[in-house]
Amino acid sequence: MNTCSHSKTYYTYIIRCEDNSLYTGITNNLNKRINEHISKTGAKYTKSHTAVKLEIAWKSKDKSLACKLEYQIKTLTKSQKENLIVGEKLSTYLSGKVDCRRYKKIT
Repeated sequence: MNTCSHSKTYYTYIIRCEDNSLYTGITNNLNKRINEHISKTGAKYTKSHTAVKLEIAWKSKDKSLACKLEYQIKTLTKSQKENLIVGEKLSTYLSGKVDCRRYKKIT
């Protein structure tokens, strides 16, 4: 099975958990994935850290771009992630690491 589908919208997202921790992931169906995290059928992390809400998400045109952004966000500090959530631009932290123009923040 080819998991690298092209020209399908993917989302990179950050979820807030009950203990105030943040979880970053990717999906091609944002609503379904968030519901899976909240109902504890999502990732291993959100099974033990109750997901409370979607904080922020970015849309990209394929899985490869979404994966690159997920990886880079996971390298940020918690305070940098919190800054992204309150409106800081991706380019503040990730300029030169990913092409920030290829991601569209969704609300």
